[in-house]
Amino acid sequence: MIRLRGITKVYEMGEVAVRALAGLDLDIDAGEYVGVMGPSGSGKTTLMDIIGCLSRPTDGTYEFDGRRVDRIDDVGLATVRGERIGFVFQTFNLLPRLTAVENVELPMLYRRVPRRQRRARALELLDRVGLGGRAQHRPNELSGGERQRVAIARALINRPSVILADEPTGALDTATGDAIMDLLEGLNRDGQTVIVVTHDPRIGARVQRAVRLRDGVVESDVPRTREA
Repeated sequence: MIRLRGITKVYEMGEVAVRALAGLDLDIDAGEYVGVMGPSGSGKTTLMDIIGCLSRPTDGTYEFDGRRVDRIDDVGLATVRGERIGFVFQTFNLLPRLTAVENVELPMLYRRVPRRQRRARALELLDRVGLGGRAQHRPNELSGGERQRVAIARALINRPSVILADEPTGALDTATGDAIMDLLEGLNRDGQTVIVVTHDPRIGARVQRAVRLRDGVVESDVPRTREA
């Protein structure tokens, strides 16, 4: 599904050029559950931005489902981002004035999907993440774990090819974070491709495949056998 070759990303900081990625190669197949790890400054966030079509590489090629997305224009990139990739962030990124169900259906609203269709899909997903009874609550009426479940439901609304989760448990206590990881693992068992970007070794121990970055390249890539 994802094929990165020779990916370089250079940021210009005044007169200084900072190389965040330095010729990185990575393949991720459909249905995988991958953890991207590494110390601060290793390039994790930059890699997430490129995989998520939030940023373009300075050099190298990026193929998503066989399509060279590093070559397409901004409109095409936004289409891939909006229709093929579901995002889950550490800070949830929910709109405070909208209810849970309204937050979940927001990506479909941007695509001008009819209200009845998007509402039915959003309610279905809230049920799936265990929040069917909280659909009309606003974010400030939900716990941190519930808000992250709303964010996961929103990430699934457009039936994306991949879920990209950036430190999804970083703002949660241990027990709640474990519950969120259980949910992501369950989605993966149902066939969803999941990529988790994290510095937490506890999460790294749970993924199917651990990709560790250092200095902008892949330092190690270790598949793991998941227990039945």
